[in-house]
Amino acid sequence: MEYIYAAMLLHTTGKEINEENVKSVLEAAGAEVDDARVKALIAALEDVDIEEAMETTAVAAAPAAAAAPAAAEEAEEEAEEEEEEEEAEEEAAAGLGALFG
Repeated sequence: MEYIYAAMLLHTTGKEINEENVKSVLEAAGAEVDDARVKALIAALEDVDIEEAMETTAVAAAPAAAAAPAAAEEAEEEAEEEEEEEEAEEEAAAGLGALFG
């Protein structure tokens, strides 16, 4: 992912996305640079409109980000329901224990 981030950073700052610049960004970040991966990235991005790809990804990520809090809230509600059920079972078991002394 750091290779893609390097390319995105270069694009955002208006720098040319080439092997030398990608290597420089990665080295500045302290990452180990694999020349083959850098070359593959540059080749893969050759016909890609990065601006369009970033906008498309940002739009697709927005609904997913909005769904995350709802899913967390739902999981919390389920946990509360399970706790209530366990408490009810414990109370019922305690009541039965009193019957048999």
